[in-house]
Amino acid sequence: MLFALAAAGGAVAYVPLLTVLMPQRIVQLQGGEDVAALAQVTFLGAVAASLANIAAGILSDRSKRRRPWIVAGLIASCLLLLAVGEARSVSELVLLIMAWQVALNLMLSPLMAWAGDCFPDSQKGVLGGALALAPALGALAGSLVTFAGLVSPQARLGLVALLVCALVLPAVVFGGGRIRPALMQATDRAATPVARQDRVVMRMWAARLLVQVAEGGMFAFLLYWLRSLEPGYPENGAANIFSAVLVCAVPLSLLLGRWSDRHGRPVQPLTGAALLCAAGLLTMAAAGSLGWAIAGYVLFASAAAIFLSLHSGQTLRVLPAPQHRGRDLGVFNLTNTVPGMVMPWLTVMLVPTFGYAALFVLFAALSIASAGLLASSGRRV
Repeated sequence: MLFALAAAGGAVAYVPLLTVLMPQRIVQLQGGEDVAALAQVTFLGAVAASLANIAAGILSDRSKRRRPWIVAGLIASCLLLLAVGEARSVSELVLLIMAWQVALNLMLSPLMAWAGDCFPDSQKGVLGGALALAPALGALAGSLVTFAGLVSPQARLGLVALLVCALVLPAVVFGGGRIRPALMQATDRAATPVARQDRVVMRMWAARLLVQVAEGGMFAFLLYWLRSLEPGYPENGAANIFSAVLVCAVPLSLLLGRWSDRHGRPVQPLTGAALLCAAGLLTMAAAGSLGWAIAGYVLFASAAAIFLSLHSGQTLRVLPAPQHRGRDLGVFNLTNTVPGMVMPWLTVMLVPTFGYAALFVLFAALSIASAGLLASSGRRV
């Protein structure tokens, strides 16, 4: 539970900022919504996050210690989060977001590798289910900091930093001695033929990437899309929908994770969730009213949250080299950050000409492809 809360602290650090507070800051700096400026900030931040996550994973692997890196990243990211609120131009905002992404991943990369040091394969499904708490609390934080009258706009980033510290520090303080020596040794999986092992890892990587492209596209442009359907749609309305969906996904993820552990079928819940993502996206593409649009988004976002949380737990199952766990998870983390580099520009090219519906149809096709990759992996990873 402490680890789940710590992982949630990472989500609280970035969800409110990237979904609500950063777009608001761009509006303040530019005098209006600027999709191109948002795309630039998102792209360069994702580049910094990708490189930093791999580098931080390597550092924690080589030092054989995770907690000092987590603490260093926590302190640096909170300080830079406060600095983001003081940006006076888009260029300055870009630089601060890039630096903040480096510091945040100095915390997140060792934190996720630490899970692999502590939780055996028999708990990977439940671990994945517990990780669904992360985006849920991240979304709730977005609703909290934008709640009218709760805190002033100038204090929102400070509140986010306090929440992050409150969630991450208990696991760091009380988590000593939790590493299991057996998990730090190569398992029988290392004896699996290399070609087959590599195929499994690549399919897991590609399947997550395809769903993350869809999820990442909605992550950055949800507020703008809702306002295209209903001008003036409030930012706290988008945050509230996001929060409600992800909170509902937590118990479902835990149930499916426990089921996959008991029955030894880690892939089946992932395949089903990917297909539900496609169904939600097609509903969104066909939606002609705000009500149908929100219904499709609820289905898509719920399925995506379940998929991504359970996939995070099962990823630890397929990595064969504990001594490189941080590095390898950094490579898997590219599935989280690469969409942030590609999707903003694809959105800028597609949406003005074809509208959001074309984008959602593309996302649905990618989700179906993800389900196909996982189904072809067989029942067991």
